[in-house]
Amino acid sequence: MAELDWVQYWFMFPIAMGVATTAMLSGIGGAALFIPIFVIIFPILGPQYPLESTAAAIGSALLTEVFGFSSGFIGYYRKKLIDFRSAVPFLMVSVPIAIIGALLLAALESQDVFLKAAYALLMLVLCPIILRHTPPEKVAEPQSVGAAAVTDDRPMMSVTGSDGTTYQYRKPRVGAVGAVATSIGGFLTGLLGVGIGEVIISQLVKRNRVPVAVAAATSVFTVIVTIASASFAQVTALMAGGGVNAIPWNLVVYTVPAVIIGGQIGPRLQGKIPQRTMEKIIAILFGIIGLAIGFIVLRQLGIF
Repeated sequence: MAELDWVQYWFMFPIAMGVATTAMLSGIGGAALFIPIFVIIFPILGPQYPLESTAAAIGSALLTEVFGFSSGFIGYYRKKLIDFRSAVPFLMVSVPIAIIGALLLAALESQDVFLKAAYALLMLVLCPIILRHTPPEKVAEPQSVGAAAVTDDRPMMSVTGSDGTTYQYRKPRVGAVGAVATSIGGFLTGLLGVGIGEVIISQLVKRNRVPVAVAAATSVFTVIVTIASASFAQVTALMAGGGVNAIPWNLVVYTVPAVIIGGQIGPRLQGKIPQRTMEKIIAILFGIIGLAIGFIVLRQLGIF
């Protein structure tokens, strides 16, 4: 077993803090930004920096994201905005599917080119989706006492925040379409580290008209449970196949505390940068990442 250099990735502490802050401001998963750093930037720094495989990069990113989202979850929990009951139907779909994706990642650990190609494709697909995203305020306004977003036979739900504001809305329904979307998001999260957050928040706000404050908080809870399950399965499977050092602990030791700090900085900066501006920046960044990793894949295949 090779001895780890515990100072090798010191520079990732400020970078990871910035990634976590950006993730909290934009609402995307931090793994979406960590993986390109591991796959694109590390090889440029020198032969001693690249991780053993793309699977190790995805596993490290997802493990780090667990702690970043946990930090954000604590903030929403204190605000008492999480609708735990409404999250359960989504979790019943996302968690087992995410675990399947995570186990498949371990099985595909040697298929480095395939994983990079799949990630590049995912980034290129998410780019136009985020660019075309309808701002939440144009979809569902926060509902106060006595107002309901949808008139149907679903039972009313009520959440009262720590500031005294009460939100009422119809109980979110997953449905067949929602189950498929949640399954895809969960699977992609387990396999590639990205997907579940974008799927859940869209369903809560657009399809179910849940007030944005409650939808964001409930989405964070759903994401943290899903990625924690996927991360545990990934780490366990990767270590079973490659030993303890299958996970680069000398990297994680810097990224984990950094994202915990960033997870607290992000909410404090909320509103300083318009949400739509952040979404456009992230969408363009995803497009660039997709093209860059796609180019790397083509070079590995000998096409360029």
